[in-house]
Amino acid sequence: MTNPQVPPQRLIIGMMDGLGLPGLHASPMPFVKRAAREGFFKEVRGVYPSVTNVNNISIACGAWPEVHGISANSYYDREAGCARYMNAADLIRVETVFQRAAQWGVASALLTSKRKTAELLGPGTAFCLAAEDPGPAAAAYGAPPPIYSREINYWLWEVALDLLQNRPDLGLLYVHITDYPMHAWGEATPESQEHLARLDSLIERAAQIAPDAAILLTADHGMNFKARCWDLQKVCAQAGVPVRFVLSPERDYYIVHHRNFTGCSWVWLERPEDEAPVRRLLEGLQGVEEVLTRDQAAARYHTVPEHLGDLLVNGDRDTMFGEMDQAMELLPATYRAHGSSHEMDLPLLIHNYRDALPDPAYFQHNFDLTRFLFRD
Repeated sequence: MTNPQVPPQRLIIGMMDGLGLPGLHASPMPFVKRAAREGFFKEVRGVYPSVTNVNNISIACGAWPEVHGISANSYYDREAGCARYMNAADLIRVETVFQRAAQWGVASALLTSKRKTAELLGPGTAFCLAAEDPGPAAAAYGAPPPIYSREINYWLWEVALDLLQNRPDLGLLYVHITDYPMHAWGEATPESQEHLARLDSLIERAAQIAPDAAILLTADHGMNFKARCWDLQKVCAQAGVPVRFVLSPERDYYIVHHRNFTGCSWVWLERPEDEAPVRRLLEGLQGVEEVLTRDQAAARYHTVPEHLGDLLVNGDRDTMFGEMDQAMELLPATYRAHGSSHEMDLPLLIHNYRDALPDPAYFQHNFDLTRFLFRD
């Protein structure tokens, strides 16, 4: 979309929270898979860490974290000595796709299961509804299901269908579901299969109601079963090399999903000379894949250095990090989560787009889905 003199095509952007490539391949989603064959489809990478806020904002801005400024679900406030949620819109340093669309005279709707998404991305939208905290905007649709349910995602897409049918003034719909069902059930379970099949049918109905619209889908992260979790604050204290602070980048409101454990951990040291002993200790833990310095991580992941710890600890596919009552815990066989580099392989789909798309090589990451939209 490069010519503001031509009326822009209606766009439906689906941010399918938690839908990694294994989930897509294992699930009955006939419409989405047919659209992938007939339209444009590519396997892409998410951004680090593989948690929602940093990826959702990357997708909504079409930019790396080092550009838009959101590095995780939370950040460490050095002056206060505590973690704070990264949910304020004024933390975003560039325009979102909603704000770019508004400059083209295109009105947007943001539909999300989570209120934190509305807090971050509400500015620039003409209609904003968070199912978790719907307010008067949802009165016409009845009470939404609980945030910890798969039904809340169906409710959200039903609202999208109504807007597509009855609000032709809205040229952009952004639908962000919750990943609670992906946390709760493995890809092969009946619950997961039903959930994704139902979403597929709702997306197909969106295509039928709005045959003029393009449908663009991607995800923020995938999901894996996990075996163990380390509390690095306790590990270091017990080894006699205490650290100043340890942050779980996943830390947000929705602890039932994941207990705020993450597949990586960020560590602030008490003293610069503690780096070598702390690094040796952490590298010796089962499931620790690598330990990076702040500068190494910022360069590799294109993220915000001032938000990073002195050391960044990456876990393998089976390992998580978080705050617990003990230094290490074996996780139940049903525990599924994300946050590591092993949940960053994602789908990117563009269906029924009328203009010429960039070259396929352009699409390398999930945020490339919107990077080219509403640009001069």
